[in-house]
Amino acid sequence: MIKKLFVTLVLCIAVLVALLYVPPSSRVREEPPVVLEPLNTPRPDAENLVSIQPYLTPDDYASAERLQRKLHEYLQRARDAGLLSAKSLVVFPEHIGTWLVAEGESFMVFSSRRTDTALFWSALGNLPQFARLLMEETATDPFAAALFKSKSAEMAGQYQQIFSGLAREFGVTLVAGSIVLPDPKIEDNRISLRPGPLYNNSFVFYADGGVAGPVRKNYPIDSEQPFIQPGDRDLPIFQTPLGRLAVLICADSWYPYSWQQIASADIVAVPSFSSPSGIWQKPWAGYNGAATPIDVDRQDIGRLSEGEAWLKYALAGRGGHIRAGINTFLRGDLWDLGDDGRTTAIINGEVMQGERRNGAIISSVWLP
Repeated sequence: MIKKLFVTLVLCIAVLVALLYVPPSSRVREEPPVVLEPLNTPRPDAENLVSIQPYLTPDDYASAERLQRKLHEYLQRARDAGLLSAKSLVVFPEHIGTWLVAEGESFMVFSSRRTDTALFWSALGNLPQFARLLMEETATDPFAAALFKSKSAEMAGQYQQIFSGLAREFGVTLVAGSIVLPDPKIEDNRISLRPGPLYNNSFVFYADGGVAGPVRKNYPIDSEQPFIQPGDRDLPIFQTPLGRLAVLICADSWYPYSWQQIASADIVAVPSFSSPSGIWQKPWAGYNGAATPIDVDRQDIGRLSEGEAWLKYALAGRGGHIRAGINTFLRGDLWDLGDDGRTTAIINGEVMQGERRNGAIISSVWLP
């Protein structure tokens, strides 16, 4: 009996190890067509903001090269349509770099239906490093924290290579959405990491390939807080060809204190992720992750839809004093996360919104 149990155990381990080395499929899923969407009248040779709302699936994160090719295709479409120039600011959505945590893993990650299952298989693929970090981790969700830290060096390198290369090739200033990394800093024009807690970070890439940042998310939402720390420093302002740029990562755009910190900005980019699917049409549940600001009408909770609340309390409602801003959302079919959102821009107080659809949209707004 003991011998049979031992043989069974050995076979199970062998199968598990084999599964961890099966590469992901090279399949290409059918996707909705890409929509090109000018939000105002095009002005040749004028400055413009370009929102890339990509349609991403787990397969796009099977390799850094595959993700780079997908994003390159969107930028190439924008260039072919005359939307890109040296005066363009391109904005990608929140967490576009975060899912590089799945990069290089086995087909089990990409065939999983649930995010937690995918992360479990990713952890198994990095077991020695993950196990060591898990024993040391003090976050409320030690599993997620240890997993992201175990892959952070590779993620940071891939993220910089992708977005630095795209900014240089297309000759634009680029806000590279966000990525979860431990205490990053810029050192010798490289994203370097230090031991410490995880933050949700954004970086700005320039046409010469240089990088600036990080911008840390100061108001992580409930689902992030078990493994992501709030930012602990003031929000930076970046010099760009379009003027002084600030980046507010998603929920940060809902808080007056964020806007106070970036009072000198001309342009504001808001990379965002809104889920689950269909949430924009549902009643607004109120602020998520931090106390409701005193300037918020609490009667709006449950009365406004989620989409209406974004208009009233985020970029469109709080950014009327800036020259211009744009809010872009991550779309696609990433495990069980769901998605929603609608590209929103503001120009000297005038609000413009793009189409709401579950597909890739490239939106542009030209500045006066």
